[in-house]
Amino acid sequence: MSVDLVDITAKRAALTPHVVAFEDALTGRTLTYAALDDRASRAAFVLADLGVKRGDRVAILCRNRIEFFEIMFACAKLSAILVPLNWRSPAAELAPVLDDCTPALLVFGAEDAVTALALKREGLKHLALDYGPPASSPASTGGGRRDAGGPYESALSTASPLRTETRWNGNDTWFLCYTSGTTGKPKAVIQTYQMSAVNAFHVTQAFGVHAGDHTLNFLPLFHTAGIQLVTMPTLIAGGTVTIMPGFDEERAFALMPNLDVFFAVPAVYQQLTLHPEFENADLSRVRAWGCGGAPLSDVLVERYAAKGVRVCNGYGMTETGPTAFVAAPEDALTKIGSVGKPQMLLDVRIVDDQGRDVGEGESGEIWMRGAGLTPGYWNRPEETAKAFTADGWLKSGDVGRRDADGCYYVAGRIKDMYISGARTCTRPRSRTCWRGIRRC
Repeated sequence: MSVDLVDITAKRAALTPHVVAFEDALTGRTLTYAALDDRASRAAFVLADLGVKRGDRVAILCRNRIEFFEIMFACAKLSAILVPLNWRSPAAELAPVLDDCTPALLVFGAEDAVTALALKREGLKHLALDYGPPASSPASTGGGRRDAGGPYESALSTASPLRTETRWNGNDTWFLCYTSGTTGKPKAVIQTYQMSAVNAFHVTQAFGVHAGDHTLNFLPLFHTAGIQLVTMPTLIAGGTVTIMPGFDEERAFALMPNLDVFFAVPAVYQQLTLHPEFENADLSRVRAWGCGGAPLSDVLVERYAAKGVRVCNGYGMTETGPTAFVAAPEDALTKIGSVGKPQMLLDVRIVDDQGRDVGEGESGEIWMRGAGLTPGYWNRPEETAKAFTADGWLKSGDVGRRDADGCYYVAGRIKDMYISGARTCTRPRSRTCWRGIRRC
């Protein structure tokens, strides 16, 4: 039995129509939940008019912007599959991705128009979001446009809202996240509606996300973290998401007095500390601080602790939706480097190379099983079979250990482990090596 999602924008428009769902950090433009649902429904009409059908892939190449989520929700309304493309990659590297997922449509922003137009395929249509870089415009309380025009806006203005099923099947694919994998060939991790529902539950449990919360979106949207940490849970809860095309510490500091939840990678946390405004910045409003991608270094943990901030490390994978582990605030200072405990709907094992559970404090591979895991890789049955055991455990490829209090630590990738005299080095992390992989 799968966990379905309701049509998120339609439900939110019914529950909290006048609450602001999105704010553009550059222009100040805002979009209410009622306006978001209207635009996403019109976008669904536009996609359908361009020939997109159930199960078709819709590739999107753009920086962080509100329209990305309009297209994402439009795909859900059509039961189409969104494919976010890495805008840091040249056309030559994106071409194999398109060959793999065979999209019917490529949606793109002005910043990436040259790359998008170089990606030509038979039967592939293109839809430009705008004609040029986003122009500054007055803030709007409803569905104001990002700029003065563009093919997407023009199409939306004449489209009729497309109303579809009110529930999205949990087992259906919502979007594909491409990872390079070990072979270098494009490999897409399937992301289902159930994965989004489970992730929202885990994020809500870990960070206490609720209606009225305000968070900041700046992590790249071609990664699962950009979508799921913590934007989608905030939208499901009825909060507000401010979107920045990329991280900007000046704007981040200006927004801090209005934010409730902040999630970033260590590089961002370090970037903030290097800014002259850091020491005097008021960070008291932010209730929950999360970090992923790698544990925060001891030095940074202590810098933020001095300002009354406890940054909670977490761990997950694209395959886990991604939220799997999150440290509790009370452990942030006493267990520096720990990624905390497994979230509610996740089972975890630490096993040796024979698949046998290891003891407390011993290192082994992290295996995970639960409702929030991917069903596998797009058109890659052999890769899927390699990643999972016969009874459904995902073999992460990461080395971890569990302490006496049930807190977990991640030491690095199995392939990165250094073998010396038949002994594998998995010493605890230090100030100089967060991954804990050190030559003996």
